Amino acid sequence: MKTIGIFYGSTAGNTERIAKRIATKLGVDTADIYDVNAAKANDLSKYDVLLFGSSTWGLGDLQDDWEGFVQTVETADLSGKKTALFGCGDSASYPDSFCEALAKIYTAIKDKTTVIGLTETAGYSFDASEAIVGDRFVGLPLDEDNESNLTEERIDNWIAQLKNEW
Repeated sequence: MKTIGIFYGSTAGNTERIAKRIATKLGVDTADIYDVNAAKANDLSKYDVLLFGSSTWGLGDLQDDWEGFVQTVETADLSGKKTALFGCGDSASYPDSFCEALAKIYTAIKDKTTVIGLTETAGYSFDASEAIVGDRFVGLPLDEDNESNLTEERIDNWIAQLKNEW
């Protein structure tokens, strides 16, 4: 069985709640869920699969705690690991930069690990996002402000996809 570590940055609490919901659905112990504000580089080495979550702030900015932790991720040895991204954004207030924090994390890891869990853009309401490669988001984007009614189904579909990819 694959060991899974979930690393998140959350300012308003949405991404933390999502991280815990994902953990529950995957059977991940609370000891394997990390706020990136307190996480260390050696925490990454414990897992086969890493799930990274960040909210997007302003016009595509990383959540504050990720600003420092993304450097930790960039220098970590992620070879042989599979990594998936999830994040929260606001598609109504920021339709031109929806969930772009995912793009910043993706850029830091794409050449160091196998990225899994890319999500089709169909069904999302937004105008543009740097978090799209080809025709898919680089992870699971969620909008708890405007589309929370879709969150449960999106998480369930994403988890099913992850299980097929790892």
